Amino acid sequence: METGSPHDTGTADVPEAAAPDTAHPPAAPDAGAEAAAEPVWRALPPGLLTMRRLLLLVWLGLLTLATALVPGLLAGPGWSAFAVLPLAVLGWGWVMLERNWRSWRYAERADDLLISRGVLWQEETVVPYGRMQLVEVTSGPVERYFGLASVQLHTAAAATDATIPGLDPAEAERLRDRLTELGEARSAGL
Repeated sequence: METGSPHDTGTADVPEAAAPDTAHPPAAPDAGAEAAAEPVWRALPPGLLTMRRLLLLVWLGLLTLATALVPGLLAGPGWSAFAVLPLAVLGWGWVMLERNWRSWRYAERADDLLISRGVLWQEETVVPYGRMQLVEVTSGPVERYFGLASVQLHTAAAATDATIPGLDPAEAERLRDRLTELGEARSAGL
């Protein structure tokens, strides 16, 4: 009995009929089957980033103004230099908000909904359709002004409740209706 090296392909002693045909390579696997296995991820709309950045600008702008005026009037103009601290936080927050916004995404699969988020601590939540008890669409006054809505999913386990923030209202309603329909269909089989 002859043994070969692990690098040996084993085609040297194979008869002509069994040798692979290099002129006609084997057919590639069905690309549609592979695409169906991978979830289609959807990102959040840019309106959420705009809203969060504007809120950051308003709140830290007011804090910068207060930090410049109050110490400047009470202790002297040199103390107004502390206004640089909120400005530094504003610059850092501006970048971090975009990184956070880019990390949010969701995907609808055949049996569950995936929600992925996080930059340093990445978190992926899987919500099975059959476990959903309530799907809410909420929109506060600031969100409504920017044309945004959030979808909140409530499940049997409180720890797996999930939220998808900053969606277009039409997409939020479509997602709510679809998740409700799939949840009812999956829970009926239990």
